[in-house]
Amino acid sequence: MRLNGGIIVEDKLTFGRTRFSGMRREVYNQNEDGTQGDILEKRTYDLKSDLQGQMIQVSIPGSVELKEFEYNAVVELVDPIADTVASATFRGADVEWYVNAQDIVLKKNSESINQDKNKFTNTNQSGQDKKQG
Repeated sequence: MRLNGGIIVEDKLTFGRTRFSGMRREVYNQNEDGTQGDILEKRTYDLKSDLQGQMIQVSIPGSVELKEFEYNAVVELVDPIADTVASATFRGADVEWYVNAQDIVLKKNSESINQDKNKFTNTNQSGQDKKQG
């Protein structure tokens, strides 16, 4: 069973604040003989979700540039969709959830917060230097 087109997710209401942890894996196409091909299909990243209280894995298309954000940087998902794959078992079904997005981007406010933090630190250090000299 599959949900046709997945479930469109409002990332802020579903995941809360998400923080970048790192890349988990890259998935390449498979050749006819079963070997790994050369075409990158998708990358999966680990993100920390405040509302879910756990790490979530989000896959984005391989055509999107590699994400190498700082650890714990606040990020946002672009057009996230949750989907499932269900497999029948003797006791019912096993269901696996996964999240796909078009992209993962730095949250705009987090960049300015980090810049302001650096400005404060630099200003504070300059002030300390003047007092000592």
